[in-house]
Formats: sequence, C-alpha cells, structure tokens
Amino acid sequence: MRIAHCSDVHITENYFSLPLHRLGWRRWVALAELTVGGRARRYAQAPRTLAAIATEAQARQVDHFILSGDLTAYALEGEFLGARRALGTLADDPRRCTVIPGNHDVFTPGSHRTGRFARHFGHLLESDLPEYRREGAFPFVRLVGTEAAVVGLLSARVPHAPGLSYGVIGPAQLEGLAALVKDARLAGRAVLVTVHHAPLNPKGRPDRWHHGLRDADALLRLLPGPRYAVLHGHIHHRYHHPATAERPHVFGAGSSTEAGNEGYWLIDVAGGQITGGQQYTPVL
Repeated sequence: MRIAHCSDVHITENYFSLPLHRLGWRRWVALAELTVGGRARRYAQAPRTLAAIATEAQARQVDHFILSGDLTAYALEGEFLGARRALGTLADDPRRCTVIPGNHDVFTPGSHRTGRFARHFGHLLESDLPEYRREGAFPFVRLVGTEAAVVGLLSARVPHAPGLSYGVIGPAQLEGLAALVKDARLAGRAVLVTVHHAPLNPKGRPDRWHHGLRDADALLRLLPGPRYAVLHGHIHHRYHHPATAERPHVFGAGSSTEAGNEGYWLIDVAGGQITGGQQYTPVL
C-alpha cells in the first residue's frame, strides 16, 4: 500500500489586480513577503505543479493522497478555487483524498469565520468513526483498505498578527486521538496522523516558539513506534525522521510546489507498519 503526501502548495492570486480594501491589513503586510521576499515569483507555477503531482500520484496507483495544509497564499477565495481545480477529480472523493487546513488557509478572521476552507474542502473531512470528533470535524479518521488509517488533526489557528504562525492541537483533540488509537477497528492498521505544524524540525528538535507546534510532545507520546507516522508541512524542508520505540515516523513534506524544491512523498505501508518512503520530483 502506498500513500502520497504533499504540502504547502500556496496557490497565489494576482494581488495587484485586486482592490486593496478587499485584502485587509493583514494581507497588506503580507505584500512585502510576496514582492520583496519573492514568494509570488516562487509560486507562480504552483497550480501547474500541484496538478502534475496529483496526476502522477494517480498514475502510480496510490491508495490515498494527503495534502497537509497551506493550499493558499493568504486564504483568498480565488486561491481556494485554484487549489480545487488543480487537484481535479482526485479531491472529489474522501476515500481517495485527505486535505486539512494550514495557517495560511485561516490567515484572516474573515476567512475563518466564513468557513472558506470548508466550502471547498469540507467534504474531505468526513470521518469513518465520527464518535471521536472533539473540535468540529477533528479528529477525523479514514479507513484506507485493510492496512491503514488516516487521521486528520487541526493545528492551524487565526494568527494574532502576521509573523506569529505557531500551531496548537489542543487537549480536546488530543483526548479524541488517544481514544481513537485504542479502537479495535484500528488494530493491525498503520496509522498516519496528518497535522499542519511540525512536531520536529529537520534536525529532530522542536521548531521555533513563534512557528512551531506547541503541543508536539503530547502528540508524539500518543503514537509510539513504526505502526504510526505524523505527516506535516509548514516547514519548507522535506525530511523523514524514522520511528523509534518512543515516537512515530515523522514525514515533513516541505513545500511541494516551490520553484526549485518541488516534490512529494510516497510512503509505504505493509503488514500494518510504515516501512519507509521515497521522495519524488514531479515531471513538469
């Protein structure tokens, strides 16, 4: 069994074609990142790249496709529409595809309040075991074939200000996850827990205070050993920390559509264990 994992695709609108009053002050601040920081240039081909990744994953006959957040640059309606178009028919069916929001997808209070992410991707938050939901749709679980289960968590919160992009899962979701992994219906399955923020950075240490997952330790303690993996994005580096007896595999998908760093994981599952993964660069 194979699971495809990508993240941080950052579909980006042409911000300079939009009226400033529609953007709001948070996006005004972000314009510096788009221009001087070069983000708009690096993600100019993101729709094409995401479409190529989705097409390749299907050609490789993956059993499930996971996108661990940051579909958009700054949570504009047109960016969500662009991400949905790029994923094509893959995103029609929750049995084939899981997508969770990242911090860029709830960048403004308005985008969160109006449920912009859910309007386009809420059908992919369905759960095969809904009794474990604790915060809206989360945690949700999808039983994939007979060997795997994909669990979705929410760590992305509306930031108090641009530059503060830390994540929090929260005690309610963690309690639901703790109960879920003990459910007999998950026995013998590899469990791939998807969250946007990174529990470990590329060096195997906690991420920075203003950027990291605040309850990372609590998450990792619930998932010991090679039966489990945490799949995340947020940090724009692609890496894998193998499981130990005390913690799960950790797969960081990086930014799958960033120019010069395009790529995704194919993660292998066999005998109810995560057995490894391979990085692929899409053919563009």
